[in-house]
Amino acid sequence: MLPYKTIQEASGVLGRNLSTAETIWFNYSANKSDYFLYCHNIIFLFVVFSVIPFPLIFIELARLAGFDRYKIQPKVRLSWPEMFRCYKDVMRIFLLVVGPLQLVSFPSIKMIGIRTGLPLPSGWEMFAQLLVYFLIEDYTNYWIHRFLHNKWGYEKIHRVHHEYTAPIGYAAPYAHWAEVLILGIPSFLGPAMVPGHMITFWLWISLRNIEAIDTHSGYDFPWSPTKYIPFYGGAEYHDYHHYVGGQSQSNFASVFTYCDYIYGTDKGYRYQKKIFQKLKGELKGNGEQNGVSYRFSTQDLKSD
Repeated sequence: MLPYKTIQEASGVLGRNLSTAETIWFNYSANKSDYFLYCHNIIFLFVVFSVIPFPLIFIELARLAGFDRYKIQPKVRLSWPEMFRCYKDVMRIFLLVVGPLQLVSFPSIKMIGIRTGLPLPSGWEMFAQLLVYFLIEDYTNYWIHRFLHNKWGYEKIHRVHHEYTAPIGYAAPYAHWAEVLILGIPSFLGPAMVPGHMITFWLWISLRNIEAIDTHSGYDFPWSPTKYIPFYGGAEYHDYHHYVGGQSQSNFASVFTYCDYIYGTDKGYRYQKKIFQKLKGELKGNGEQNGVSYRFSTQDLKSD
């Protein structure tokens, strides 16, 4: 709740007129408690989990012409009942774990210094903080994810997430309840180390989960704006990790590729990609190339 009763009072304290964004924020948040504002995350997560994956789910079910060529594992097709079962399981964990965790974790948010007042952060400040959050989350998630691929971690916890060897958007948050809690730690570390405004925190939680849905989408579109983000892994990169499954010791990173490169856990992926790029070149040279990708060829070789 803001400590100002009027916009004029807020302007007097700041020593300037409020910006348009600050005026909108004042009108919305002035009489709302910080706890109520924090709980908006529950709504944002529900919308992200429910709405963001739907366009690609529709594309896959409708088999829209021109999109099949971008499907990473074209031989794997899930039915609507299978997809809806995944969504129901995600919503069950959301209602039993994610939602309650949001409701009870507010004291930690206050403790680390997430603020709701004025002034609002500038665009550059938000961008810098979000970049730090992504880097911190990516590094810590890498090591936790790698740990979950040991025998105990995989069999007891992480195997649930790997039930989808050809992931779909709804499978991004599909995981054992313990994994949901454990992987919440990397997402919290960035804001804990570099606390910002509640709006930045909202944006961080939403963007991180949208990114996870993107990397689990099962499609690799050449026009995706993420192609221009340096060291970004993307759907193709993470899809390989799911395809290999429980035996995977490759591509652990959640967002970027630098950790896998530095610690040598992308060698299998790079080797496979090199082989199939060579294969594609040979097929093209023989006039036999017909939209084959490394994912398609890997499935053929595995079945053989």
